[in-house]
Amino acid sequence: MGRLRISAISFLNTAPLMWDFEHGDAGRDFEIEYTVPSSCAAALAANQADIGIIPAVTYAEIPGLVVVPKIAIAAQDYVRSILLISKKPLEQIRTVATDISSRTSVALLQVLFARFLGGPRELTPHPPRLDAMLEHHDAALLIGDAALKVETPAAPYLYDLAHEWRKATGKPFVFAFWAIRLDSLDKAPGLDLASVFQRSRNRGTEIKNLQIIANEWSPRLGLSKDEIVLYLTENIDYSLDRENHSGLQTFLRYCHELGLIARVPELRFLGPVAFAGPKK
Repeated sequence: MGRLRISAISFLNTAPLMWDFEHGDAGRDFEIEYTVPSSCAAALAANQADIGIIPAVTYAEIPGLVVVPKIAIAAQDYVRSILLISKKPLEQIRTVATDISSRTSVALLQVLFARFLGGPRELTPHPPRLDAMLEHHDAALLIGDAALKVETPAAPYLYDLAHEWRKATGKPFVFAFWAIRLDSLDKAPGLDLASVFQRSRNRGTEIKNLQIIANEWSPRLGLSKDEIVLYLTENIDYSLDRENHSGLQTFLRYCHELGLIARVPELRFLGPVAFAGPKK
């Protein structure tokens, strides 16, 4: 049988998840292609990938997926890499250029505006080039590495969307998680996929390995090694536990109420364990 195809994200925040695939021997069982979050979901939907890190909102749109348990890209509060950079205060924004790389971040922005900030705004997809985005729009939504590299003050106002979500709902936010096509599971009958991905996450978040990741990514992003370690340990939460699951379900419900998705999907997990207990 052929190797399982992984569609992974080429952002810093996924580097700990990919540790065993890049620095261990897990990659021998998989073909890996790196892209942006929105393209991961498209690859799964088109059966061009078997496994992908998908934006949370796209799970409702792709039938026949199961979620790898206990793993997510989430934030308890400030995330630093999902930013709304604005020339006006939040309540006065009317037009936004939105980064084409992410579906979930755009949906989050729509939810925040429509439910908590007075109503929908005009959103225009745009390549992630901040100056061009702000030229004809009140604000720009940047995600991932492009957001991390924003120099303040790039504009008078800077809003962290995970923090705005936490303020509005009191819940953490889940941006993405690993999903697997059900019809791909028989390609690796002897492989415990949940353990493979959980083990890679566990090793990738060990402090000694985070230091190695920081060494690799610091020159790419122009950020200090300490900044990178702080981001990966304090801003990103790599668990899909009970609290994060609740935040995810709330977000999907709001998306459905706004007509962004046709239904609120039931999250189906690979194996019997859905998520860990609440954080202490």
